[in-house]
Amino acid sequence: MKHLHLVGLLLLSCTCPLLCAAQREAAALVRWKASLDGAADRSLGPWSMANSTRLCRWRYITCDSAGHLTELNLGGATLNAGIGNLTSLVVLRILDNPSLRGAIPRTIGQLKHLAVLELDCLGLGGSLPEEIGNLTSLENLNLNLVVLTGSIPPTIGMLVKLRVLDLENNNLTGSIPMEIGNMTEVQYMHFQDNYLEGDLPGTISHLINLRELDVSGNQLGGHILLEFRNSSLLNMVDIAKNNFSGMFPPSVCIGGALRFLDARYNGFTGIRHQTFQNCTTLQYVDFTANNIVAELRECFSDHPKWLSTVAFSQNQLYGTLLTDQGEDLLCNLTSLSLLDLSSNALHGDLPKCFWDLPNLGLVDLSSNSFSGVVPFSRTCQENLNYLLLANNHFRGTFPLSLKKCINLVALDLGGNSFSGTIPSWASMSLPKLNFLRLSSNMFGGIIPQEILQFRLLRVLDLSRNKLTGSVPDDFTNLTAMAQEQESPGIIYADPDFFGKRIHIVWKNVNYAYSLQISAVAGIDLSGNSLSQEIPKGLTTLLGLRYLNLSGNHLSGCIPEDIGNLVLLESLDLSGNQLSGEIPPSLSALKSISVLNFSSNGLSGRIPTGSQLQVLDDPSIYSNNPGLCGFPLEDCINSSTPAQSETSLDEDREALWVYCFVAAGFIFGFWLYWASSFFAARPGGVHSTSMWTTCNPR
Repeated sequence: MKHLHLVGLLLLSCTCPLLCAAQREAAALVRWKASLDGAADRSLGPWSMANSTRLCRWRYITCDSAGHLTELNLGGATLNAGIGNLTSLVVLRILDNPSLRGAIPRTIGQLKHLAVLELDCLGLGGSLPEEIGNLTSLENLNLNLVVLTGSIPPTIGMLVKLRVLDLENNNLTGSIPMEIGNMTEVQYMHFQDNYLEGDLPGTISHLINLRELDVSGNQLGGHILLEFRNSSLLNMVDIAKNNFSGMFPPSVCIGGALRFLDARYNGFTGIRHQTFQNCTTLQYVDFTANNIVAELRECFSDHPKWLSTVAFSQNQLYGTLLTDQGEDLLCNLTSLSLLDLSSNALHGDLPKCFWDLPNLGLVDLSSNSFSGVVPFSRTCQENLNYLLLANNHFRGTFPLSLKKCINLVALDLGGNSFSGTIPSWASMSLPKLNFLRLSSNMFGGIIPQEILQFRLLRVLDLSRNKLTGSVPDDFTNLTAMAQEQESPGIIYADPDFFGKRIHIVWKNVNYAYSLQISAVAGIDLSGNSLSQEIPKGLTTLLGLRYLNLSGNHLSGCIPEDIGNLVLLESLDLSGNQLSGEIPPSLSALKSISVLNFSSNGLSGRIPTGSQLQVLDDPSIYSNNPGLCGFPLEDCINSSTPAQSETSLDEDREALWVYCFVAAGFIFGFWLYWASSFFAARPGGVHSTSMWTTCNPR
């Protein structure tokens, strides 16, 4: 197979002055086709000089009214080649061909009439040549996913008619050239997902027609000093995942058209009070994972009513959810669908209108200092899918308002001061729940049997409470845990949702899992006062990946069928009163990587298995005086349990043989002794004769 390079078509110039323009163009295309592989030949079957008078009917070809070739659109063609030197071209598209190799040739600058250059999802490589600046008629330059390397040439600033500049998803390095400010007609500028560095050029403020600016996913940094005062059409700014620092530029909303602002994963330290003053059209704002120190109401004292997404997680925001006038900040945000203020220093109570926002789908206020009782409401909007209030200072009983939240998928109340009992109505009122975390509270009483009625539940965490009684034993309705889950649950439309995570303690480590990951299934009941035996029904939950029952008062034996949980990666039964032997089926757990049976009353030989042999830390079996075998000291009889039983039978047989042999020896010895004794007495001739007749001479 031949590999075509983009330079291949540059050799296709026509030198015969007698040929018409159409024939010259046809000859160039036919000679290009001849250099392609067989698959490309078949794809371009009609391309031949015998058919040159019908050039405009060739596949992938578009002509103008005069019959000149104006568009070469190779989207979907099976080519291993690149573009050619066809100077009449106005539109050149080569799409979706990752096997295409080569580089954009310098002679690309000869296409003086080119208005659209789209090379998308190709395997080109190489750098963007300086000659790109010669395409002064260019209006659309799209070089997305073509593996470009090197820097952006300053000559790109000569494309003064350009309206769309898209260089995303490449390997570009260096800085964004200052000359970018000369392209005053540009409306869409996308540089995301490269390796660009340096400052954001201040000349971008000259782009008065700019509507979208996306430089996310690069290594840009420093303070943003440019002004957006002239950008009255600017509606999208995405500078996420860079190294910007200092104060966020307050002029970003001066044009009054901004709708989308994403600045997450940077190092901004502050937002001025008036920054969002003119953002009356703002719908999406995300400053997740910066270092912003500010009072929340200073950021949104004049909050726009159209806000649908507000994400300020992992900053240093302080204050309450009240305005300067003492009104609730949230109550007027009727379009709000996602609110993420987690991991800040906010405090105070939740507003009652919290339950009445009609479009609210995801709320994450975890890891703050909110307090008080979760306000009661007789209603809960049907769009609420995710409610995460963990690690605050909320108190009171299980919020009764949740009884109306029938579409709730994830509920995290862990790390608060909730008390009382776990309500039996939870599974009936929250039928779509996938994730339930009530850990590190003060819930008491028994675990209601109804808690096992959640058919879609994948994660149940009731750890570190004051629960008593036995573990419920009917697991037949936990169908989502009974098999391996692959497909995700509910899909949340907001783009910030896809990065939203929930924290789960798994394998003794606090892991953060995406809300979209449904393969994680587990139960954690550790750190309570549960008693009686481990229910055998647990071994029917074949989708479990972690199970933690440690730190309770469980007794009896480990279920014999524990080996049925073949997906199990973490199993912790430590700190209980379990007895008996560890079931041999444990060796069937091929995925187990965290195991803890310490501080129980287990005895006998530890089972062996390929994966169990990897777990060589003796502490996972410690404080079980009756246990022996790897990784503890070997048992006195080093055989396996099956071998030991066989050996015992063999020993019994051998003992009987030894007894018979010994008895025969004793009897023979006694007979010999008696015969000798009688031979030595008078009248014992007959006896002697008897012995002499048995020994012939």
